[in-house]
Amino acid sequence: MRRGTKIAAGVAALLLLSSCSAQEPVPRQTGGTVRIAVNPWVGYEASAAVLGRLLQDELGYRVETVELDEAKSWEGFEKGTVDVIVENWGREAEKKTYIEEKKVAVSAGRNGNKGIIGWYVPQWMVEKYPDITDWRNLNKYASLFRTDKTGDLGQVLDGDPTYVTNDEALVRNLELDYKVIYSGSEDALIKAAKRATEKREPLLMYFYEPQWLFTQLKLAKINLPPYSIGCDADAEKVTCDYPPYLLDKIVSRRFADTGGKAYELVRNFAWTNDNQNTVANDITNNGLSADQAARKWIDANEIIWKDWVPS
Repeated sequence: MRRGTKIAAGVAALLLLSSCSAQEPVPRQTGGTVRIAVNPWVGYEASAAVLGRLLQDELGYRVETVELDEAKSWEGFEKGTVDVIVENWGREAEKKTYIEEKKVAVSAGRNGNKGIIGWYVPQWMVEKYPDITDWRNLNKYASLFRTDKTGDLGQVLDGDPTYVTNDEALVRNLELDYKVIYSGSEDALIKAAKRATEKREPLLMYFYEPQWLFTQLKLAKINLPPYSIGCDADAEKVTCDYPPYLLDKIVSRRFADTGGKAYELVRNFAWTNDNQNTVANDITNNGLSADQAARKWIDANEIIWKDWVPS
């Protein structure tokens, strides 16, 4: 689901936010270590960077970020390698396994972001083909989306195959003359959307919000059969659109029990799609590192984050 700077999913390399140079402030107190999973999209990276910087500068904790895909992040709760997932997209199966059954994780509340997943086309296609946003008309336009990889079928371009996606089932169950092709990353989706907009090339793609790209170009969402509670319960039989996501935070039970003020800050963290897009845009388009973008946002938005920090 999800985001600009390319992060290699599944790589467990540790990046220490707490490494201090001579120019960095010395933490006011000594805390423990907080391990934040970073999933492979820039919006998540933005959230993790802001949260990590506040944990370090305001509470004196050492922060390690662990680059993992969504599923492996949940496994980290059981292995003891992850304390925090800061942006969770549903993942009901993992919640059942790790929260209800194994009891190694707990919810830490909403993070404030509202998530949308769906199929999109460039705005120029809607202007040229006004009925294309109705899924029942997609077969009529399938020939526009043919590629070398799909032959006589139209292409639905997905991102990283580890993202939350029902697209192969949707194509099959809605009897659409399309084939899902995985681009491999958020970067590839963004480049495809930009190219399709600038060169007026047909494109049908999986995409999501929050995403900074929507501040730079227009994409139109396809109206798939409307979502209703339980319509996606069987992933193999799904025939409905994706649900709206009120994104939440998940933490290890150990961290919830022993994390003290660090856990309180994580629990209190909640910002908007616009907040996230601001930081993500600085990372992707303005040449800032994640930490630099986080510092910039923190410096300009104390009124927002000051209440997150426990006294």
